[in-house]
Amino acid sequence: MASILRIETKGPGLYEFTDRLAPLATGDGVMTLFVRHTSCSLLVQENADPSVQRDLHAFFQRLAPHTNDPSMHWVTHRSEGPDDMPAHIKSAVLPVSLSIPVQSGRLMLGTWQGVYLFEHRDRPHSRQIAVALT
Repeated sequence: MASILRIETKGPGLYEFTDRLAPLATGDGVMTLFVRHTSCSLLVQENADPSVQRDLHAFFQRLAPHTNDPSMHWVTHRSEGPDDMPAHIKSAVLPVSLSIPVQSGRLMLGTWQGVYLFEHRDRPHSRQIAVALT
């Protein structure tokens, strides 16, 4: 059975939602997550040191800056604001789906791993993640 999780974002950055997955992890199987948007991503990443999330965000901002940055002069899709096409680029190179093993009702994540939505747009969004356990 699939369910939808909603994640409310406040702008760019990583939003951990590992704790919201635990109640959906029943029995044994594979939990599949799929974000239903083209301007954000899903990540399994370290959740112990917040500087990891800040550094990841800074790296991807440098990789695909806003379209008003001179290095992005080649971009033609600009109708939805200077943050939109860079958000699409980031979601094209980062995962939009994840598979996480579940054993005895527990996500088999490592000690320092958490599951994150990586918001790439500047303004707040309500994001939907489809979750299925098979």
